[in-house]
Amino acid sequence: MSTPRILDEIGAKLSELAANSPVRDIEKNARALLGSAFGKLDLVTREEFEVQREVLAQARVKLAELEARVAELEARLAAGGADKG
Repeated sequence: MSTPRILDEIGAKLSELAANSPVRDIEKNARALLGSAFGKLDLVTREEFEVQREVLAQARVKLAELEARVAELEARLAAGGADKG
C-alpha cells in the first residue's frame, strides 16, 4: 500500500466514525426537541418584532401629542370658565 492510499483509508474511517458518532445523534435529537419546544411557544421573528417596535414608537409620539393637545384644551376651558365666573 502506498502512503496516500493509507491516508485516504484513515480519512474514510474517521469520516465514517464521525457520521456514526453518538454526538451527531444527540445533536439531531436536541435540535428536534428544541424545534418542537420553540414551535409550541408564541414567538415572533426579529423582523416582526422590529415592525411592532416601530409601530409602538409612533404610537408613543402620537400619544404625547394628543396629551399635550388635551392639556392645552383643558387650560383654555379652565381659563374661559374663570372669565365667566
